Amino acid sequence: MKNQSIKKNIDWSCVIIYSLLVLMGWLNIYSSSLSSLEGTYEKQFIFILLTIPLIFIIVAVDSKFYEKYATIIFGISLLTLAGLFLFGKTIAGQRCWYAIGSFTIQPSEFAKAATALALSKYLSDSQINLKDVNRQIQALAIVFLPVLLILPQPDPGSALIYSIFLIVLYREGLPSWYIWTGFIAITLFVLTLLIEPQYVILIALIVLLLVHYKSRLADRNLVLSGILLVLISGFVLSVNYVFENVFKQHHRDRFNILLGKTVDLKGIGYNTNQSEIAIGSGGWFGKGFLEGTQTKGGFVPEQHTDYIFTTVGEEWGFVGSIIVIGLFVTLLLRIIYLAERQKTKFSRVYGYCVAGILFTHFFVNIAMVIGIFPTIGVPLPFFSYGGSGLWGFTILLFIFLKMDANKVNEW
Repeated sequence: MKNQSIKKNIDWSCVIIYSLLVLMGWLNIYSSSLSSLEGTYEKQFIFILLTIPLIFIIVAVDSKFYEKYATIIFGISLLTLAGLFLFGKTIAGQRCWYAIGSFTIQPSEFAKAATALALSKYLSDSQINLKDVNRQIQALAIVFLPVLLILPQPDPGSALIYSIFLIVLYREGLPSWYIWTGFIAITLFVLTLLIEPQYVILIALIVLLLVHYKSRLADRNLVLSGILLVLISGFVLSVNYVFENVFKQHHRDRFNILLGKTVDLKGIGYNTNQSEIAIGSGGWFGKGFLEGTQTKGGFVPEQHTDYIFTTVGEEWGFVGSIIVIGLFVTLLLRIIYLAERQKTKFSRVYGYCVAGILFTHFFVNIAMVIGIFPTIGVPLPFFSYGGSGLWGFTILLFIFLKMDANKVNEW
């Protein structure tokens, strides 16, 4: 009776879109790895088959389990991330994997779901008010503890994904100045890389004077504006030092290429340049399945992983790309719709976390592939090669679908 209820109540529209994306992903992995990476598409096919029992286990578990043991799951996740520093395997300069023979697993892909559960558990407490500074610190600690363990691996791509939790916290009452502070900091950082620091400070001074002039509380805001100018000046003057001494050389190169300060089509900019060529050559309807010359020639490095969308652009063209993007957008909108209809705060917050994580991966990956975002190693959900990524996203999504299946939803 319980299984019949789950079968009836689970949101089949999400399941169908998920299945289509996984199938399309495998077809593109097959195409991109056929000429040079023997066994890749077979391994991915095995990973896909293993998601079937994984899904059955997720939906068979009582949904209250995920809420009851959210903190424990999060704690275990942090331990697996910390354990990488002692027992992790280094691949391409990153210590992100545990290795068992030839099999590797990346715990950061599962930590996203664990963090989403922990944050949802914390915010579901009726006594939590994010206007309280102590509560803000505790909520932010849940978000940034995994980041502190992921960044040194180094894995800036995975760490970046956690920034989306700030939007979820804002949805639940976090003051908007956190979001504005982050946006302004990023803007100042990029401006300082483009123009001299003194000009950035001058622009900030002009903006603050205009805000002060328009304010009704001029006397009070004059002091505040002065403090802000000092903080902004300190931040701006530290940008070049941080950029030169904290960022890795390949990260600096990628930023310089993105900002147009360096042209290196044969070196660090090779991947992005070849990616743009492959996508542009697809035209409206693409060259056809297995007919992509850039793909068959192996001109795009890591095409089966982070650059898998180039295969879509070249072989399926603009129309195929729009279909794939449309499926992602439909899935995201559906998750948000279901999240708003949840009966508990825990499942609602978790639903928004799921939508946020998937959106960030989707947006950053495609922006990276078409050259409007630096290459930082963010996989495309359900498309990019890898068992950890596929299983991590599957767990993330189907835990929410299990929560949602506890009630009947109508489209």
